[in-house]
Amino acid sequence: MEKLPKDKQIILFDGVCNLCDNAVQYIIKKDTKDVFRFVSLQSDLGQEIQKHIGIQNRNIDSIVLYVPNKAYYIKSNAAIEIAKELPYLNWLTIFKIFPSWLRDPIYDYIAKNRYKWYGKKESCMMPTPEIKAKFL
Repeated sequence: MEKLPKDKQIILFDGVCNLCDNAVQYIIKKDTKDVFRFVSLQSDLGQEIQKHIGIQNRNIDSIVLYVPNKAYYIKSNAAIEIAKELPYLNWLTIFKIFPSWLRDPIYDYIAKNRYKWYGKKESCMMPTPEIKAKFL
């Protein structure tokens, strides 16, 4: 995947989910070290990344963190790895003491109800010029 920046972590997110959109906006504000770039799961590039890392057939509808040429994380592992890079949220890494088979059902419950609780957009958000560089 030559088109991806090698020195950035890529967050794939549900582009029509209001909860996901709010999380992306929060991460952008708190990403003072400029660690992350963002791609909608529904976009062509999002689909290409999922295929590249071998998860395109796993019905991923949650957040994916892809660290090019190193690793990828899904569900609660992705959330914890993202939080690790953000000021005031890095304490959430304490949840790593619990295995993912305990954390992921909570994550799945929230993911399953996210449209009902937070709503859904008709289309992906259009980034403002100030944050457009954060999106691939």
